[in-house]
Amino acid sequence: MTWAKALGWRLGRQLLDRSTSVSVVDVVGRLGAVSAWPDLTAELAVGGRRTNGRAGDVARAFGSGELVKAFVFRGATHYLTPRDAGDYLALRASSKMWELRSWVSYYGLAPEDWPRFREYVRNALVKGPLTRTDLAAAFGRSSRYRHLRSHVLDGNYTVLKPLTWQGDMGLGPARDGEVTFVRLDSVPGWGGMPDVDEAGPRVVQAYLRAYGPATLGQIEEWLGPGLGVKRKAIAGWLDRLSDRLTRVAIEGEPVLVLREDLDELEASRASTAVRLLPGRDPWVMGPGTDDPHVVPQARREPVSRSANLVVARGMVAGTWTIRDEHLSVTWFGESGRVPRAALADECARLSSFLDRPFDLSVA
Repeated sequence: MTWAKALGWRLGRQLLDRSTSVSVVDVVGRLGAVSAWPDLTAELAVGGRRTNGRAGDVARAFGSGELVKAFVFRGATHYLTPRDAGDYLALRASSKMWELRSWVSYYGLAPEDWPRFREYVRNALVKGPLTRTDLAAAFGRSSRYRHLRSHVLDGNYTVLKPLTWQGDMGLGPARDGEVTFVRLDSVPGWGGMPDVDEAGPRVVQAYLRAYGPATLGQIEEWLGPGLGVKRKAIAGWLDRLSDRLTRVAIEGEPVLVLREDLDELEASRASTAVRLLPGRDPWVMGPGTDDPHVVPQARREPVSRSANLVVARGMVAGTWTIRDEHLSVTWFGESGRVPRAALADECARLSSFLDRPFDLSVA
């Protein structure tokens, strides 16, 4: 088994082979979570995995309640499906960061204050979405929570994040240019908040289906720094999944894969696909920008700085930018011959997706 074949398999699992027509919800569900900021990055990440998409499809799916938006990985906003969101939020909430001494001191909320605070916010949202200004006003009407009003008005969302982690609210579509907040249990298809030890094994399996084969370190990075899960909990979930996991060696490197995926993985072929993806796309964020099989070590800096990515045969092979009506590709010399025809096809696809004509140049 080679990494070229494994990456070919992963391209298919992440829908980057574009072998079938899929919906926005299908893509987000497959990836687990898609970064929601900036807006165009989310549109490009999802659109790059669909054969018939257009810019704005993610926003429309979100507006219709097919997706939820919440503070998830590393505290940033992500799109998730209503069905799966509870699993990721349960893991994020397991760290109970709001109980840290620094949080208690700064926001004036002790751990025992949170049940009543959560209930107050849910009640404030019962009649529908509130803007940030509306929510701040609701805090101002309470002698108990009036001190939080200025934090929210100043754009400090930190105190609000645990409310999404615990499943009380998520972010809604903007109203008059201002973010809104909605009760998550008002979203059709919301799956609720499971017990963390039920959610954990499901998230591990979802990760391996989309981002495997993976090392133990990559799983720990995805769930640890990403969602704040402790290593002891991760080890316990992996132990519970031991009969569903298997260890294989790819070019001598030990990795984990779901047992049910092993035959398909072994039968996979290397891919010749070339894709134009946005910066911080799940393709590189899932395994981590330090994965040398996806990101050449000498090119990690531009990838980590959110450069738009040219991916060829599963590896980052260049970067791209758009200025006016011009799409410029910088091809990494170590990536071999420039696939001009494939890049031209991707340029045409991107032009159709954004409904803008582009001239292509490759340097």
